[in-house]
Amino acid sequence: MAVSLNSISENAQRLGMRLQESFAEHTRELNSTASSIYLEPDDKGKNLRKQLDSSSDREKLDAMKRLVALISKGRNVSEYFAQVVKNVASQNLEIRKLVYIYLLRYAEHEPDLALLSINTFQKDLTDSNPLIRAMALRVLSGIKVPMIGSLVVLAIKKCAADMSPYVRKAAALAIPKCYDLDTAHLPALIEIISSLLRDRSPLSIGSVAVAFEAVCPTRLDMLHQQYRRLCRMLVDVDEWGQIDLLNLLLRYARTMLPRPSEEEIDVDVKVLLTSAEPLFQSRNPAVVLAVTRVFYYAGPPSYRSRFVQPMLRLLHTSKEVERVVVADALHVSRSSPNLLAPFYPQFLLRTDDLRQVKKDKIKLLVILANPETHQAILREFIDYADDPDDEVVSEAIRAIGKCAQLMPDCTQQCLTALITMIKSYRDAVVTSAVVVLKYLVQAQLSASSSSSFAAIATTPQQSPLTIISHLARRIDDIRHAQARASVLWLVGQYSASSEPSAGPAGIVEWAPDVLRKSAKGFSSEPPMVKLQILTLAAKLLVLCPTDQRLSLIGGYVFSLARYDLNYDVRDRARMLTSLLSGLGLPDSFTAKNPEQEDRGGVVLRREQVQLVLFQGKVGAVNIEEDQDTNAVLGTLGLITQKPMHGDYTFPDWLERGVESSLRDTAEDAPAPPALNFSSSAPPPQRAKGMPPSSAAPNRNSPIEGPKYMDLDKFYEDDEADEEEEEDSAESEEEESEDDGSEEDEDSESEVHR
Repeated sequence: MAVSLNSISENAQRLGMRLQESFAEHTRELNSTASSIYLEPDDKGKNLRKQLDSSSDREKLDAMKRLVALISKGRNVSEYFAQVVKNVASQNLEIRKLVYIYLLRYAEHEPDLALLSINTFQKDLTDSNPLIRAMALRVLSGIKVPMIGSLVVLAIKKCAADMSPYVRKAAALAIPKCYDLDTAHLPALIEIISSLLRDRSPLSIGSVAVAFEAVCPTRLDMLHQQYRRLCRMLVDVDEWGQIDLLNLLLRYARTMLPRPSEEEIDVDVKVLLTSAEPLFQSRNPAVVLAVTRVFYYAGPPSYRSRFVQPMLRLLHTSKEVERVVVADALHVSRSSPNLLAPFYPQFLLRTDDLRQVKKDKIKLLVILANPETHQAILREFIDYADDPDDEVVSEAIRAIGKCAQLMPDCTQQCLTALITMIKSYRDAVVTSAVVVLKYLVQAQLSASSSSSFAAIATTPQQSPLTIISHLARRIDDIRHAQARASVLWLVGQYSASSEPSAGPAGIVEWAPDVLRKSAKGFSSEPPMVKLQILTLAAKLLVLCPTDQRLSLIGGYVFSLARYDLNYDVRDRARMLTSLLSGLGLPDSFTAKNPEQEDRGGVVLRREQVQLVLFQGKVGAVNIEEDQDTNAVLGTLGLITQKPMHGDYTFPDWLERGVESSLRDTAEDAPAPPALNFSSSAPPPQRAKGMPPSSAAPNRNSPIEGPKYMDLDKFYEDDEADEEEEEDSAESEEEESEDDGSEEDEDSESEVHR
């Protein structure tokens, strides 16, 4: 009994010691978190060499974790390369992973030492673990040493025929790295890609598409035999592989297949569309947008309605996805505005939207506006003018002007809103409203005969001249440079009047007062405004050169401009002074410009000067947006509105396409019809003169010639066959009768028993 108690106590002590050791080890792992590694002082790195040379896997693993942490912090730890290379053949998988990460980072800086580990990588390519084989190939292809290019090609070729699809995927991803290392291996890499394209595993085919696009994007002829099979594999490929494979198949369709139409769609185009349509249900937004691109560029217009609902579903995924979806929807709506018009409430602005998303949504709503929805959309634009972001406000007010241009029915409402906005205390609102009003007034007065733009207003309160006079009286309240310049241009351009007024003859009564107010603060105005003040003074002097007050104000403005610091202002003043030299202005104007008296050259008459100033270059304000028609749906350039690296354009369709027989394979051949012999069907009858079916022909027997030489023998044999059939039928009946009698006798005997 005592012995058993002692053994129990010893076992309990051993168990307690083991629990303490395991607890201490787990506590060490918990303390050695990423934060503690990152915050560790540099002087503790002196023990890294000892840990790397230690015989304990735990010490080596701890040292490698610290090295990788230092690499992530941007530290240079290449001095430990020799010690790290020694652990490349470690039996611990975690240590080997970290060693591979280290080698990928510093192999290019230490090519001589990196070559020492190549034998280990080649040995790992034959490891029984597919994870080890794939990892060894990944590191081997990541060592940027040109002299091992041939070895990398051999390793890729070996892994491309591996039984594991994961290893074949790693082989496909290693092909672009090898091609970047040395382009001389292109023929061998193309051969490997050709073999990988025949792979039937969905796990690796997406990586093969990546390798194809990186190495030989123009060799679409390699896809002839694989096109239909790749289309059928789309559903089973991984999410990110589906994106690359869809892009590759779309490019093949645009290059090799005929253009689809509403009347006729090529069979292979339909195969692509049918195979890609289930991917609209994918949880990955990038896959949905890739399928949208396929339907947009490969399908006829009637197929485009199929991607509307999946695209709208992505609007509420995240802010980043919404940014991309709105840009794609804007691009689609420019070519098919009626496609998204019924769903315009989905694109209304929200308070927490990004700035660029708000601007794109406003542009999109302008395109989606139609006679049924323009009133609701216009009310939204008026509300957006109160947004705290000035850029959004400017875009919303520009959208109001576009609505007035595109929808004549809402012109009165647009003008009322714009005139109300001029009274706002926000500079951004006033500036944008003035610029848009300038465009609308100018478009009506200069192109009133055009049928594309309806009359702006029919009421006297909103006539073009009334609007200009209203802006002219508020010139002191408009502080923004562009808005002030726009008002001054409108006043000068439309200041002529045929009616008598209280001011100078031939000029509206409010124009000279605008020049007087502007001349008072000429020195403090921006250059843009100074140029328009000079132009306004010249136009008023041309309309009424005999007015003494205008000559004095004009002379004052030109004298200030002659010594202005901006050379554009000085040049404009010099040009206008020369242009007005033939008008016979009073001495109050010419006395300040004595150099003009002796200057030679052609002197223009008043009518000629008026033609130059009023009917010369018209400074129209363009509120139309720039449309990048070359942008491709789903590219980064469409989002940034700038040419980006990696963007591409799809080729135009072929008229007839290549031969469809090039894509025919044994899998596409129709299966032979199955023979269905039901039990109720009668057996096949033997033709007259033919041997019975039970007599199987003997291949070794000689071929017999024709049995019948004339019709008489044929009919004689036929009659003999009929007689034989009758005799056999009679014998069968007799046998059945005998069997029946025997059964009756047996039954009677049983009864007697």
